[in-house]
Amino acid sequence: MKNKDMKKENEIKTVVPTLRFSEFQDTEGWKEYKLKSLCKIGNGKDYKHLDSGNIPLYGSGGYMTSVDDFLYDGESVCIGRKGTIDKPIFLTGKFWTVDTLFYTHSFHNCLPQFLYLIFQQINWYKYNEAGGVPSLSKTTIGEINVFVPVGKKGELNEQQKIVDCIFSLDELIEATTQKVKALEKHKKGLMQRLFPAEGKNVPDLRFPEFQGTQVWVDTILETVADYENGKAHENEIDEEGDFIVVNSKFISTDGEVVKRTNTPYCLADKEDILMVLSDVPNGRAIAKCFFVDQSGKYTVNQRICRLRSKNVNSKLLFYLINRNPYFLSFDDGVKQTNLKKSEVLECPLMIPSSPIEQQKIANLLSSIDDLIIATERKIKLLEKHKKGLMQQLFPKI
Repeated sequence: MKNKDMKKENEIKTVVPTLRFSEFQDTEGWKEYKLKSLCKIGNGKDYKHLDSGNIPLYGSGGYMTSVDDFLYDGESVCIGRKGTIDKPIFLTGKFWTVDTLFYTHSFHNCLPQFLYLIFQQINWYKYNEAGGVPSLSKTTIGEINVFVPVGKKGELNEQQKIVDCIFSLDELIEATTQKVKALEKHKKGLMQRLFPAEGKNVPDLRFPEFQGTQVWVDTILETVADYENGKAHENEIDEEGDFIVVNSKFISTDGEVVKRTNTPYCLADKEDILMVLSDVPNGRAIAKCFFVDQSGKYTVNQRICRLRSKNVNSKLLFYLINRNPYFLSFDDGVKQTNLKKSEVLECPLMIPSSPIEQQKIANLLSSIDDLIIATERKIKLLEKHKKGLMQQLFPKI
C-alpha cells in the first residue's frame, strides 16, 4: 500500500488544452511543472546610484533609465517583485533590473517566449504576500504549478508553434497600434496647417477653390456658441438608466467609462459640444470635448459645459476648441484647474467666413477620425481574439 501511494505521488499530472495544432493532437498531454524546475529566478539590485550609459535598466513598471554595465545578456521573462506585480516583461539582450523586479534565466524544458505567454495568464495577485503594497517572493513564484508541452525526446516543437502563432498576433497588434499613432500624428500636422498660425488670418494649407479668397474671421467663442453648465446627477445614477451621464471620466476615456440615469437634468442635442471644465494639475481631461452624435441620449453632468453652435459649422467648432491651447494655459501645474463660464466664452477663434470651407475642413478631419476609430476597433478585436485563442491553446492555470 505504501509503495502504491509513493508511485501515485510520483506520477506527473498531464492535461490537454481545448485547442491543439493537428500535428500534436495524438501526442501526450502537457505535463505539470513547478516554475522553479523550468527556469532560475534572479533578483534585481538597487542600481539607482549608477550614472546613465547605454545599457537599459528595467523596473516593475518597465523601462526606467540606463547604466554603464550589464547584469544579464539574453532572453528573459521578468515580473515585478513589489508594486506592479501583474505586468510580465519579455527582454532580450543586455539589461539591468532593479530590486523591484525578478528576472528568469537558465531555461529547462521551456522556451523563454513560451514562459512569457504562461506568465501573462497567471493571476499574480493570487500570490500577493503583502497587505499594503503588493509583493511577491522568489520562493512563492518558484512553487507555482504550470502545464508545459514537451515531446518524448525533449522536443519543444509544440511550444514553438504556439509562440509563433501568438507572437505573430502581437506583431499585428503592434503594427496596427503604430498605424493609429501615425494617423494621429498626421491629423495633428494637418490641423496645424489647416488653421491659421498665431498672428495670421489665413491658414498655410487651403483647398484650391478658397485660395486668394476672404481672410478668416477673428472672433471669440461667445459670438458663435451658446453656453450652459451641466447639472449634478450623482444622486440619480442608475445602471439600467436610459440616459448616459456625460462626466469628465466619460469624456476623458472616450466613452469607455459610462454611468447612466433616468433623470436627464440637462439633455444634449445632436451636434452639441460637451467640454470638461475641471481637472487635476497637468491633467489630460481639461477642455477635452465630446461631440454629441444623437439627440435624447446624453445628459450633461456638473463641471461639464454644453456648447451649442450658432452661425458656424458645429463639427468645425469642435475641432477648434477641443483641448485648445487657450484653455490649457489656465492649468498652472500646481492646483486643480476650474474653467469659468466667462473664461470659456472669451476663447479667441479664427473661423473661415465661407460655410462651404467650414464644411470641407470638418469633413476632412472627420474622415481621419473615422479611420482612427476603425483602426482602434480593429486593435480591440485582435486583442479579444488573442485572449480567446490563449484561453484555448493553454490549460487553465
